[in-house]
Amino acid sequence: MKVSYFSVFRVINSLVLMTIALSGMYVPIMMLGPVSAEFEIGRGDASLPYTFYMIGFGVGNVLLGRIMDRWGLFPLCVTASACFPLGLYLASNSHSLLPFSLILLFFCGLLGGSFSFGPLVADISQWFEDRKGLAVGIVISGSYLAGAVWPLILQDWIDAYGWRESLRQLSVLCVLIMPVLSLIYLRKPVMSQEEPGEGTRSRWNVPLGMSKRSLQSLVCCAGIGCCVAMSMPQIHIVPHSIDLGFTAQDGASMLALMLGCGIISRIGSGMLSDRIGGTRTLALGSFLQMAVLAAFLFVDGLTGLYLASIAFGLSQGGIVPSYAIMIRRFFRPSEAGTRIGLVFVFTILGMALGGWMAGILFDLTGSYTASFMNAIAFNIVNLMIVGFILRRDRLATTPA
Repeated sequence: MKVSYFSVFRVINSLVLMTIALSGMYVPIMMLGPVSAEFEIGRGDASLPYTFYMIGFGVGNVLLGRIMDRWGLFPLCVTASACFPLGLYLASNSHSLLPFSLILLFFCGLLGGSFSFGPLVADISQWFEDRKGLAVGIVISGSYLAGAVWPLILQDWIDAYGWRESLRQLSVLCVLIMPVLSLIYLRKPVMSQEEPGEGTRSRWNVPLGMSKRSLQSLVCCAGIGCCVAMSMPQIHIVPHSIDLGFTAQDGASMLALMLGCGIISRIGSGMLSDRIGGTRTLALGSFLQMAVLAAFLFVDGLTGLYLASIAFGLSQGGIVPSYAIMIRRFFRPSEAGTRIGLVFVFTILGMALGGWMAGILFDLTGSYTASFMNAIAFNIVNLMIVGFILRRDRLATTPA
């Protein structure tokens, strides 16, 4: 499939749309303080809206991915363009925790935001062959770009107008922009002519000589392993830096550097996967991530922590996009939305599980040493799975 001006414009459009739609992921985070104060609840209860949002977001990646495979991305975009702003407006009028959380789950997570991750990446992967990795890497950078942009904007709005009016302003912004960005998805991708019929025995039917369910399960387990490891520095770098005697601002700067370098890594890894393939790119990123995690065990100075944070961002940013390239290589193009969405759900689960495990281990031991060791162990599991897939791939492509 030759790269066209339309496909390039679609990449840019998808990057902007993901950045806007994933603003919802940072709403419960930035609203935690003011919501807990107004509803007179503890910080633990005030964290529930984020959990509810992520449940809806994760489930939506699979359900909407299946819908995308059948009817395309445009119906999902139209639905999200209505449901996401509506959810923000309804949340701004909530007067207790439960309705606030349920609105975020259903309108903002399930129907409003989840289309913009797995389904959006699956869609763009169907518009490229020669530069597929680069296209996927650019689009999925929207998740990191959203993390770099929206917390700052939302905090400014909250300081100036309060949390309720901030949600209304975001609602208006989204209802003005998202429908316009959705129009491009009226045009569906042309499926690869390489895809055979269901009755044909081919590499699509028994990828790597395995059942499709077995290979999908392996890739999902690999997603848990890498993201449990990935979550440790991303979620705990701020308290880790404070424990070492530095300021919370230093920790926040380290996190910002991780996310910023992650954007560079995602684009660079996409270019690399076009040359060596998604599986090899994943293996390289996973190995480098493990090496930097080990380096964190020996770093306790401010300069060293900044350098380790930069190195971590550059190593791990391209891991998750590589799964999309793997799925497109080993499975039918018409299954891309469902299968990529399913893998991304397990990466989200890995992030949630890893952050929780790191906190529990810190509570038990009084330091983050055990947490880093746990992250390295899960990273090794990821490498073992990816190594097994690489070996099967090599055997499958080696002439008898």
